[in-house]
Amino acid sequence: MGNSRRPFIYLPIAFALVLVTGIVTGFYLFRSEFVQNHAFMRGANSGNTVNELIRFIDNNYVDTVDVQKLNNEAITGMLLSLDPHSVYIPASDFADANDPLMGNFEGIGVQFKIERDTVMVINTIPGGPSEKVGLLAGDRIVKVDGKNIAGIKIVNEKVMKLLKGPKDTKVKVGIYRKGLKKINDFTITRGIIPTWSIDVSYAVNKEIGYIKLSKFSATTGDELHEALVDLKEKGIKKLILDLRGNSGGYLNEAISVSDEFLPDNKLIVYTQGLHRPKQIAKSTSEGIWDKLAVVVLIDEGSASASEIVSGAIQDNDRGTIIGRRSFGKGLVQEQVSLSDGSALRLTVARYYTPTGRSIQKPYTKGAEEYYMEYYHRMTDGELETSDSIKLNDSLKYKTPGGKTVYGGGGIMPDIFVPIEKNPNLKFYNESVNKGILYQFAFDYTDGNRANLMAFKNAAQFDNSFQVTEAIYNEFIAYAAKNEIKYPPAETSASKEKIKELMKSYIARNLFDSKGFYPIYLRSDKTFQKAMEVLGKQ
Repeated sequence: MGNSRRPFIYLPIAFALVLVTGIVTGFYLFRSEFVQNHAFMRGANSGNTVNELIRFIDNNYVDTVDVQKLNNEAITGMLLSLDPHSVYIPASDFADANDPLMGNFEGIGVQFKIERDTVMVINTIPGGPSEKVGLLAGDRIVKVDGKNIAGIKIVNEKVMKLLKGPKDTKVKVGIYRKGLKKINDFTITRGIIPTWSIDVSYAVNKEIGYIKLSKFSATTGDELHEALVDLKEKGIKKLILDLRGNSGGYLNEAISVSDEFLPDNKLIVYTQGLHRPKQIAKSTSEGIWDKLAVVVLIDEGSASASEIVSGAIQDNDRGTIIGRRSFGKGLVQEQVSLSDGSALRLTVARYYTPTGRSIQKPYTKGAEEYYMEYYHRMTDGELETSDSIKLNDSLKYKTPGGKTVYGGGGIMPDIFVPIEKNPNLKFYNESVNKGILYQFAFDYTDGNRANLMAFKNAAQFDNSFQVTEAIYNEFIAYAAKNEIKYPPAETSASKEKIKELMKSYIARNLFDSKGFYPIYLRSDKTFQKAMEVLGKQ
């Protein structure tokens, strides 16, 4: 990415991060975000009750205790009494918590999947260390530095610890490749591996472009700027910015993204806390898309930085927000680096959208209930109809254009699109929910890789490959072997949707996101609504 950054009027806080969770899982790696790093001077206080208690337990407990574990759990419990996003990160987990948002990591550069207790390479990163030494999609990694890793029930975290490592260090991997009789050894020199924020950016038609933004990392602003420049050069005049499932990231990058779509001197966001004075972020005159149409897609997985962007565009009457109510995370954390390599992320402020909204949902009932709120939305019917959404009239605001918006629990879309629920698609739903369709597409790709690699790019694959009746019938038999059996009438009702999704899965196995999204989105109702809205502008 380019190093040049345009000047912004933004919060004078370094390393602003507003990362938030999916739903219940995620623990501390996904329960928090930070806005700046601090050096922390540890001054042990002999009168500290927690330290005294841990020492007493260590000296007197009937069995041996893990003092570090006790310390970690004490801190974690303390923070849980504050809010769901204040969190302690042990030194052993620090890299895993921070790497995803740094824009790169150090490793060998492969996407992998553990399949039948074997590590399989899905794709190699273009130009990365693994591609350079000749690793291929479909290769099985069975050994690392001479030690067997196949058939031992290895997990993703363990694989990553084995393959990641400092730049310029070496790792030897033993590869099983179909068609070869023996294990081949490859010595790979680890390097800097980029992690992109943008999954895909492409022209849907002659006027409308699409960008899928999956996170707000250190490179997001530059990535988006380059993608917008590319789309404009192709003559694109309208944009769909997809923030669905984007749980957040760096606050400064959210400001950079918002700035691309706003005219000069518009309020983007402001933050304020008991011990933090009000800080504001305004747009500059440098926005590359500040006069062109934009639609933003959100859902219940869109959080924090995604909500800042959505709120800035909605409150400034700059675009249409389509989808379902966002997560509702409006707290800001600062990260404190501790001397033992661990870190504390502490909530220090709230952020507010341009109309003055705090979109933070309540958390007074504890972290578990906080993350279970998604399931309450589901059981209350909110995902199926907007009439089920509980709005608080005391938190009603008006945009400059006269539109009513609400605070207190996420960003409400301007156009609601319900989650698809079709009782006639039981075969489709069960096949997807149990991962059987994904698994079949994966096995099909692996078994037919030689023929499928004849497609030079995703567009050629999309234009030429079809899921035939023979392939579909093969899938029905495969599903039956996995205890998914339905009468012919019900499998027939699901046929077209299964074919579409299967094709998109195969395309992703071959061409990653560039293959997946152009096919998958053709049957995505929220995307289709965005196309309809932009088509009328």
